[in-house]
Amino acid sequence: MFNNKTILFSSAVAALAGFLFGFDTIVISGADRPIQNLWEMSDLFHGTFIMSMALWGTVIGALFGGIPCDRFGRRKTLFWIGVLYLVSALGSAFATDPYIFSISRFIGGLGVGASSVAAPVYISEITPAANRGKLVALYQFNIVFGILIAYISNYLIGTIFDDQAWRWMLGVEAIPATIYLLLVMGVPESPRWLVLKRNRVKEAKSLLEKLNPKEDIDRLILQIKKSVSKTAGSSVFFSKRFRFPITLAFLLAFFNQLSGINFVLYYAPRIFEQAGVEAGDVLGASVSLGVVNLLFTLLGMYLIDRAGRKSLMYIGSFGYIASLAGVSWAFFTGAEGTVVVIFVCAFIASHAIGQGAVIWVFISEIFPNAVRDYGMSLGSGTHWVFAAIITLITPTVLSAFSGTQIFAFFSFMMVLQLLFVWKIMPETKNITLEEMEVKLGINVEELKEVIDENDIRSEKE
Repeated sequence: MFNNKTILFSSAVAALAGFLFGFDTIVISGADRPIQNLWEMSDLFHGTFIMSMALWGTVIGALFGGIPCDRFGRRKTLFWIGVLYLVSALGSAFATDPYIFSISRFIGGLGVGASSVAAPVYISEITPAANRGKLVALYQFNIVFGILIAYISNYLIGTIFDDQAWRWMLGVEAIPATIYLLLVMGVPESPRWLVLKRNRVKEAKSLLEKLNPKEDIDRLILQIKKSVSKTAGSSVFFSKRFRFPITLAFLLAFFNQLSGINFVLYYAPRIFEQAGVEAGDVLGASVSLGVVNLLFTLLGMYLIDRAGRKSLMYIGSFGYIASLAGVSWAFFTGAEGTVVVIFVCAFIASHAIGQGAVIWVFISEIFPNAVRDYGMSLGSGTHWVFAAIITLITPTVLSAFSGTQIFAFFSFMMVLQLLFVWKIMPETKNITLEEMEVKLGINVEELKEVIDENDIRSEKE
């Protein structure tokens, strides 16, 4: 019989997709050098087909992940996401050439992108409003936890195996992927999807009675039916009235990646190696990044509704500038590798408490209901496209420029982010979505008229 424990179980299982997200994204860092040496690839080929291929899959998965969610349901989509992770892990581990490896990583990227759509949607739809925030936050926590476990796993496997250790690093993901697949078969479908997409009201009502026994279920069903609202087309979204929120979403996602976060997470072992960290200590030093990321993500989640989004961005921006400048200085002066590790950990902490905590919350708040899907796609697409580009060119950049130059560039970009936060970014804490529309200068009544006119025009055509 379903009860509150089932809500917690189902949310935790869906959030495991976030764990696989974080693990799959970072596990490649331990295989970076060995794979390039094994197949004797150029820096450009390595960056294009090995390191960034998963991210291009993520772009596609994020942009189109909503389609299977709507058509086949949240639960089935979550299941097939697990299949993608499993196929990716096994395919990467047993790859016999860089092309099979790239295809396998691309498949995993599809899972990462789709999970960023399906898991938060599913959790938000099965949980009561009073617990929705903290349960949806399980997904973000699991991403960071997955990153930490990937670093630890790479370190342990690297100390046990010498030859072909990278295959074990990538293949071990099959274990949590299999566990996730078995668990996700035991969660219920979203009652909201059952009502809105299949009109299975009786089934949804029975499920809601078990998931939310204290709610007025008839009233809740009625609210779900009424929640479908008209949405604006892309021509309306890209009109002048949304120029400001579009600019905010684009710049926040742009600066997120121009901080160098994926550069550091993906290539931490190579960066530490260039900084003079002993080869045997490189993977161990990377573990510290995962620990710091986890701790400061929890702090950011705690503070975001208390200190506010803009305040966290200020803290993160100042931390970015100081830590990145510190890494640049350490490379310039030839300081010990430990100094670089400390400054990189400070950089990770700055990201976790700032951009890492703010980006998805902020983008979801600044667009009205009629165009929020387009706004989230724009912000998410911008984020993942720049993440893929940076990951693609990193091996070439590491060969062409010194650590001093690279981290000085990232530090300068964060000075520009600080100016963006100071002069452009609004605070959204404790402001309702309706108040936000007014604050950003969006004429909602005019928007409704435009949507109605478009509907009438479509019907005539």
